[in-house]
Amino acid sequence: MSSNFQSHINNSIDYIIVGQGLAGSAVAMRLIEAGKSILVIDQPSKNRSSAIAAGLFNPITGKLMTKTWLADLLFPELHQFYTNAEQYLDGRFYFPHTIYRPFISIEEQNEWMGKSENAAIAGYIEAIYLNSNYGHQVHDPYGGIVLKQCGYLDTNVFLEKVRTKLDSTNSFLNESFDEDSLIITDENVQYKNFTASKIIFCTGIAQLKSRLVSGVPLRPLKGETLLIQIAENPEQIYNRGVFIVSAAGKNQFRVGSTYESRELTESITEAGRKELQQKLDDLLVLPYQLVGQDWGIRPTSPDRKPMLGVLPTMENVVIFNGLGTKGVSLAPYFSKQLVAWLLGSSKLQPEVNISRFKSLSSKFREAV
Repeated sequence: MSSNFQSHINNSIDYIIVGQGLAGSAVAMRLIEAGKSILVIDQPSKNRSSAIAAGLFNPITGKLMTKTWLADLLFPELHQFYTNAEQYLDGRFYFPHTIYRPFISIEEQNEWMGKSENAAIAGYIEAIYLNSNYGHQVHDPYGGIVLKQCGYLDTNVFLEKVRTKLDSTNSFLNESFDEDSLIITDENVQYKNFTASKIIFCTGIAQLKSRLVSGVPLRPLKGETLLIQIAENPEQIYNRGVFIVSAAGKNQFRVGSTYESRELTESITEAGRKELQQKLDDLLVLPYQLVGQDWGIRPTSPDRKPMLGVLPTMENVVIFNGLGTKGVSLAPYFSKQLVAWLLGSSKLQPEVNISRFKSLSSKFREAV
């Protein structure tokens, strides 16, 4: 970059954040709370995973319905973060709610009666029904389990409110990030007419197209969702095979999601629609109308844990990525940890530090 460009640097800030999805928004909120000056660079586009996500959070997940990793830490932090964010941003986007999962057999009933005796799980169970309790809305001949400390985040409203707040303080740059305009020195980073102590990449799947951070082992996971309309509002968030979560439109609900790691076409697919509709028909008794379909590609890591830390040999370049399918629950806790580490008051957990990828150094050197 020319010396003429460098001579015109006149905006000194603490941190530049690239990307304003769930990760970037959470880090921005944490840094503002810490009194730091920031610039967030992003050009919102329709099919980011954060923007099309249903925003569901649930401490008991997976095919085996086990307690999610670090649930006892993640969920108290999640509640505090989004509750405070609603007050600070003057918006409504955080909706705590129970989730109902129908049983499919007597054996599953018995299994959950046994699990409910486990103190580590019991705190997340609201009720267990051994007979149909919501049979007027879903198929549940064997009853089901009601889970608590669950709910959903309206991700679009949350992201919009964060962006509006950043805009109001001239802290948001609505443009695609240009790597050619970035200068990294031992002391700081410079982007166009801004200089900062560090730059934090929260770019999600777009990271795969970056020359600078291409050595970070990000893995794309595509998801498709349906938008349906139901005349009668569901009494619960239902989740069996697919979830059914309230969407922005009146009597509209998002149904999801598929998980595809190979066929990463940037479009909706007939196969995705059929898979979701079949699972929805297996779950839902209420008549519905299909009104839309959407897609997004989630950023995951090889071990399905977030990726935080600095690039080898570049202490001023920070990564916060790989939140995958659980961005709503992971972003509050790990943004707090990342900012505490940036400010020198804490260390990064080894399980999430990108230094855990031993091949990263060599791949990074090759990339640059």
